[in-house]
Amino acid sequence: MSKRDYYETLGIAKGASAEDIKKAYRKLAMQFHPDRNPGDSSADEKFREVNEAYDVLKDEQKRAAYDRFGHAAFEQGRGGGGAGDFHFGAGFADIFDEMFGEFMGGGRRGGGGAARGSDLRYNMEITLEEAFAGKSVEIQVPSSIACDACSGSGGAGGSQPVECTTCRGMGKVRATQGFFTIERTCPTCHGAGRMIKTPCRSCGGTGRQKRDKTLSVTIPAGVEDGTRIRLAGEGEPGMRGAPSGDLYIFLSVQPHRLFQREGANIHCQVPLTMVTAALGGSIEVPTVDGARARVSIPAGTQSGHQFRLRGKGMSVLRSPARGDMFVEAVVETPVNLSKRQEELLREFEGEGGGETSPQSTGFFAKVKELWEDLKD
Repeated sequence: MSKRDYYETLGIAKGASAEDIKKAYRKLAMQFHPDRNPGDSSADEKFREVNEAYDVLKDEQKRAAYDRFGHAAFEQGRGGGGAGDFHFGAGFADIFDEMFGEFMGGGRRGGGGAARGSDLRYNMEITLEEAFAGKSVEIQVPSSIACDACSGSGGAGGSQPVECTTCRGMGKVRATQGFFTIERTCPTCHGAGRMIKTPCRSCGGTGRQKRDKTLSVTIPAGVEDGTRIRLAGEGEPGMRGAPSGDLYIFLSVQPHRLFQREGANIHCQVPLTMVTAALGGSIEVPTVDGARARVSIPAGTQSGHQFRLRGKGMSVLRSPARGDMFVEAVVETPVNLSKRQEELLREFEGEGGGETSPQSTGFFAKVKELWEDLKD
């Protein structure tokens, strides 16, 4: 059974603001909350759908991924994993943490263990040629290792954590507000369910020490500006053995001095001398793969005329195909003329009549007719 559109679930338009999304969510969450609909399985299902839709649309990155890929953006295993894995996945926040966390100090619910490490962002700039061919690069990212002083336990002298006295090892505490029972992360153990009585001085009780690590990243051929690459488990390490977050590499493609990219196609403006444009000829142009291509210029070529070179454009992501290259002619008007050159041009104009410049002749003929009509 296919999922409903998240915007439809919340009853909002696709271009709705963050404030409109939050208002729609709170209204529906109150309407379908299980405490208000005891024993109603359909309300439970709608409550879950509303929570799921809001968790995605409230986050700018998740929302952008959903707008582009739909529900497929959050399917586990999308893209095959590893350095070329372009997918986004996350657990859903407890709705009451979102609604009341601001004044109760809540955050995401703990899972009865230490908090998962945060996701990290790495900005990488590449050239258009690198985006065409792909590349492998090594980057330095912050990481950590187990603390030598406490052997990773976080306790002084290697002492082990004990059960949290506030939440009794659950990692969560509950509070009642009206007809709501609100569950939030334990403020004492921060969701771990266990606490350290005497923290290690070397690591401050985290059980880890910061170290940088080197990662080898493969940039696939055909990536576009703004592409995000996810490296699962390569983000900030979790505390006291908890899972690490993910590393997201954001790619930025530098502007090129000759080429303009449009999807898989490449555009290039090439100046032509007046003589070449008028009499015809051939020129050589560079291509994005570092080679050359010959273009035949027919006689009478005008500025703006485009020549298509099939298969000379950008690589297509995860495909052997390539886009096309479009060469746009820009006829250059001669400058710094000698007296003899000026004389030759005047002679040429006198001999040519209207046949050599049909566009300008036709235009001014229409202007003359318009003036005559106005006189009448």
